[in-house]
Amino acid sequence: MKRAVFALAFAAVVVSGAIAAWAFLFRPGPRFPSPRIVTIERGDSFRTAARKLARAGVVRSAIATIAWAEFSGEARSVKPGDYEFTGGESIGDVLRHLVRGDYLVTVVTIPEGLTIRQIAERIENAGLACAPEFEYQARRGPLIAALGLMPLGAEGYLFPATYRFSPRANAQEMVARMLMRFYALLTPAVEQRMFELGLDAREIVTMASIIEKEARVPGERPQVASVFYNRLRLGIPLQSDPTAQYNPEGVEEPAAVAVHRSSRFNTYDFVGLPPGPIANPGESSIMAALYPAHTDYLYFVARGDGTHVFSRTLKEHERAIAALRKRISSPAASSAPPLETRVK
Repeated sequence: MKRAVFALAFAAVVVSGAIAAWAFLFRPGPRFPSPRIVTIERGDSFRTAARKLARAGVVRSAIATIAWAEFSGEARSVKPGDYEFTGGESIGDVLRHLVRGDYLVTVVTIPEGLTIRQIAERIENAGLACAPEFEYQARRGPLIAALGLMPLGAEGYLFPATYRFSPRANAQEMVARMLMRFYALLTPAVEQRMFELGLDAREIVTMASIIEKEARVPGERPQVASVFYNRLRLGIPLQSDPTAQYNPEGVEEPAAVAVHRSSRFNTYDFVGLPPGPIANPGESSIMAALYPAHTDYLYFVARGDGTHVFSRTLKEHERAIAALRKRISSPAASSAPPLETRVK
């Protein structure tokens, strides 16, 4: 009888000790004097992730973490990234961070109409890849070659958006993210529309980039597109100042000088589209290139406030220019911003 009682008592001690040990393993760890970074790589198993968390002291036990994740069903929902922990969190709290993807990110906004060089400068200013490396990957990197974008590179294909990059992301990964956003637009409906227009993706993006640089007001972009399409149809040079100003090396001359300088992008010199995009257009400009307005406009002149006066004939166009110049020279306009009167 005494042996049985002793055995039961011993078993109770062992069980209570085990429970206490497991309870300790599941308790939050200590707060850290400074944050600790744990990197979960793409392709890491959860066991690997748990061991990394335990080595960093974020959790007390890799085994306890694995058990919790398996029991809760969250083991397969962890997202890769760089995670910052300050300590004092339970296993459940830690797992919630990994499942939500609360990893460290650097937010970079790429506005519409920037060139590769300007995007590279933004990437560098955000503390990510250096500008020359990003520019190399966007112009001549292995991904660009694999996608058949040589020799002009990804100019026009880097989709403008707000991106959340890991601080550890390299230039090729960032270029790939931007290209993925662009190619997501090429739905079967868009490809069918390109076929109807008789244009390939590069030609559509080239047209969209010109529209992007010319039309500051999104609502005018289909009309601006119609002018350029009408000129293409009639064999009239596009005569777009931004094409003359475009320089892959990044040095942009004033329009008044650039239009008189020969280049393979200067559409004052030839009929048709330039060999490639002159900027990276946004979705509204791409849609305008795909679905231009139905007009018989051949000219437009900028008012200087972002809008344009559209004309059908050269005489109408000349009258519009004269009227704008008269407004500029009037006393009432002396305190207003100077109006831009580019001729198309």
